[in-house]
Amino acid sequence: MFNKSERGGCTTSLLLLTLAIILSGDPAHNLYATQPRTLGLIFRDSSANADGYTLFAPMNYNVAYLIDNNGMLVHSWAGSGLPGMAVYLCEDGLLLRTVQTNNPVFGNGGGIGGKVELVDWDGNVVWSYTYSNTQHCQHHDAIRLPNGNVLLIAWEYKSRNEAIEAGRDPNLLIYNSLWPDHLIEVDPRTDSIVWEWHVWDHLVQNYDSTKSNYGDPRQHPELIDLNFVTGLAVSDWNHTNGLAYNPELDQIAVSVRQFSEIWVIDHSTTREQAASHTGGRYGRGGDLLYRWGNPRAYRRDHTIGQTLFGQHDIQWIEPGLPGSGEMLVFNNGYGRTPWYSTVDQFVPPVDSPGFYHLGPDSAYGPAELSWQFIGSPPESVYSSLISSCQRLANGNTLICVGLSGVFYEVTPENRIVWKYVNPVTRYGPQQQGDVLQPGANSVFKIRRYPPDYPGFAGRQLDPVGPIEIYPQAVDEERSRRYRLNSLPTVVRNCIRLTSAEAAGLMDITGRLVIQLGPGENDLRTVSPGVYFIRFKSSPQVQQVLVVR
Repeated sequence: MFNKSERGGCTTSLLLLTLAIILSGDPAHNLYATQPRTLGLIFRDSSANADGYTLFAPMNYNVAYLIDNNGMLVHSWAGSGLPGMAVYLCEDGLLLRTVQTNNPVFGNGGGIGGKVELVDWDGNVVWSYTYSNTQHCQHHDAIRLPNGNVLLIAWEYKSRNEAIEAGRDPNLLIYNSLWPDHLIEVDPRTDSIVWEWHVWDHLVQNYDSTKSNYGDPRQHPELIDLNFVTGLAVSDWNHTNGLAYNPELDQIAVSVRQFSEIWVIDHSTTREQAASHTGGRYGRGGDLLYRWGNPRAYRRDHTIGQTLFGQHDIQWIEPGLPGSGEMLVFNNGYGRTPWYSTVDQFVPPVDSPGFYHLGPDSAYGPAELSWQFIGSPPESVYSSLISSCQRLANGNTLICVGLSGVFYEVTPENRIVWKYVNPVTRYGPQQQGDVLQPGANSVFKIRRYPPDYPGFAGRQLDPVGPIEIYPQAVDEERSRRYRLNSLPTVVRNCIRLTSAEAAGLMDITGRLVIQLGPGENDLRTVSPGVYFIRFKSSPQVQQVLVVR
């Protein structure tokens, strides 16, 4: 009754009809209640979880999803490529997303991106910026600053000779190159870089006394030891994986996985000051204002031991939220014994103007946490890579256990009040009841936005059904009446009905999405997912998967 062709982006294929489905007549909660739950919403205590909508982008799929607390899809954005890795909804309603690109030098780097986009509610790219060539490449994270500019993390390439000239121990160059990180701030109105900061400008080393940066790292905690490594001396020496900005202090925090540290730097500097050791609001140029998590990186672990282990998603808790001004981080626990992940909250030793206290020959504090989420038992929550956390308005904390694609909301007492499992793999949404392979549904980071978030102004946030696919449990009579192929036909931008009869495109709850007429029908306004075509004169239905 319909086919898909290559003309105008329409695809073509004839459907066979075999498997049973309910298309209408039953409430959504009845539709899902009888299914064994391994995907989507697993548990919710509606009396205790924070209102809002959760945004996530599966790492292996090109669609970003916005769901409500019942696990129902309310909106989605299809992308041109896989995320690289972050995605956020801005206050002006634009989606900020990173996109993977092909890069001949940095292509095997974990968290590779290369492109940053701003996308409107309807999926139109309103700004795109590529930062990827043989000398540099964006990776992991990018955030929108209050002035509208975009701050992003990137690698820069240093050859073996360049690294040795700077004082790197040649024995620590097993891949014959080094990729130190840097930050750039881009003005989307002009595509110009208006501020930048480079690790390479703030080095110390005690390997080669002939170099200008020779010194004792213990005496210079404001600098970065060029020869500090943990484990294998890979090219991706820093592996910065997260950004945060504090507008009151005009400071930037970065999460540096290979050092198991968070660093804080001054954003008030000019580009010239950021490359130096003086100037700016705090008088230190681009040198580190604060570092925490692993004093061994500056050889002061005799006072405070290592607290972070391959962490992600550092942030200041926002004003007005419980714990405001403190810092929150997902502590992956990679290398901790036993291996388990936590969410750690701590009070940095900072005064109101923004200066950090450091005692003589001691490590930066604090020595103790102000709060921690830990699983029960601890090993039940673990992700060696990726992952995120976020403080919510009711005092709860939203957590993404990244490798397993599991999202939690927990109370200050560590009680889980919401659990959701990402149902999307590289093949798209999976079927309820499926048990996914480890890493198949990984998610880098999630964020929840309250119902009154400015980015939702004027938007319809009606639920359209779950993302996961439900094998319908139907009675024998309905099984005889409605049959379709268990493998959906994949369509993209349009679909062509070969029949002269009109039909309806239904979602999996039986809701009519659009009316279809004879000939070509534009599907570009339809969110990616599973749908069903129903003809009025026929008991048969036909299943389609809309992708981008």
